[in-house]
Amino acid sequence: MLAAFATLLISQLAGEALVRAGTLPLPGPVVGMALLFALMLVRAPLPKELEATSDGLLKHLSLLFVPAGVGVVQQLDRLGHDGVRLFAVVLVTTLISLAVTALVFAGVAKLLGADDLAPDGESRP
Repeated sequence: MLAAFATLLISQLAGEALVRAGTLPLPGPVVGMALLFALMLVRAPLPKELEATSDGLLKHLSLLFVPAGVGVVQQLDRLGHDGVRLFAVVLVTTLISLAVTALVFAGVAKLLGADDLAPDGESRP
């Protein structure tokens, strides 16, 4: 378990280092996750220890939101001052991401020809 946890942390650290060295406009953990994904593609299948450790972290993911909640409570005065603008930004970006997701889904479905299939899996006339 310790080796698997170290693998996760090292991939995050490598992503953070690449972002800072290359001044990329992406979060380091996202780049680290992409690096881990590439590593998993090269070294398939996923080691059982890494899978078990990742599942354990995901089961307790809600605990990782506690520091973010504390940060929000510490910034209540700012939330009161800029709350309407923050709400508007969250609402607009959520709608944009839903629209982009729907368009990408429709495009991939058209590209794969999935819209030619009936719900039971048979071709339409």
